[in-house]
Amino acid sequence: MDHIAKQTDAHQPLNRGYWRYLLILLIVFGSLVITLLQTPFAQDQHYHNFADSRSFLGVPNFGDVASNLGFLIAGLAGLKVCFKRRLGNLQSAWLVMFAGIALVGVASSYYHWTPNDHTLVWDRMSLTVGFMGLFVGLLGEYISERFRYLLIPAVLMGVSSVLYWKMFQDLRFYYWIQAIPLIVLPFIMLVFRPRYSHQWLVLAGAILYGLAKLAELGDKSVFSLTQGAISGHTIKHTLAAVGCWSILLALENRQSMDSRSSPPSL
Repeated sequence: MDHIAKQTDAHQPLNRGYWRYLLILLIVFGSLVITLLQTPFAQDQHYHNFADSRSFLGVPNFGDVASNLGFLIAGLAGLKVCFKRRLGNLQSAWLVMFAGIALVGVASSYYHWTPNDHTLVWDRMSLTVGFMGLFVGLLGEYISERFRYLLIPAVLMGVSSVLYWKMFQDLRFYYWIQAIPLIVLPFIMLVFRPRYSHQWLVLAGAILYGLAKLAELGDKSVFSLTQGAISGHTIKHTLAAVGCWSILLALENRQSMDSRSSPPSL
């Protein structure tokens, strides 16, 4: 009888938790349907006209080029942490994430040196690599490590969304790929039990990225308000790089919470 009772108790949490998986599927496929219903749109060429175009030491658009150094440093430091610490079966996802971040440091500098659609391709491809690594890593650690098998398909899907934009001048899928982690991951962190401590640092990284996107939207306004001292896009790079460091610190300092009896919190 005790054996039957234990089996029943083991299945109850799974049954009660079905709504979480269904809601995730609804978010993913629902947002994809909404994306497909939108009219295809190309890259606005005004996007390349950033507020701070000043040159320094022979480097054009120096502020936006040099501020990418933070990504390169964070990416390389993250790779070092991944090799130094045992990150379990999802180590490959974290390696891909920080490799993508390091590539952003190079590719975004290349883009801002000569801003146009051709150089932007490399910037966006490296960004999707980092995003997909983070997405698969957190899916695996919060839900099931079997998500690690989606790493290669996820990266290929992200890169393909950029190539699709370049070939067909349609940004819908690229924006969907970028939006899905930002929508799904906070929900997952809210309703699933974390396996590791220091998840507040991951959340802080997400908040910093959100602030970075706001700074990007206010590129020219920030440049004007600071009387030309710094642009919104330069601040975007800085905030996003600090967000990457926040996730790096979470991986470096975290401890397993599986052995704790009380429910963990963020």
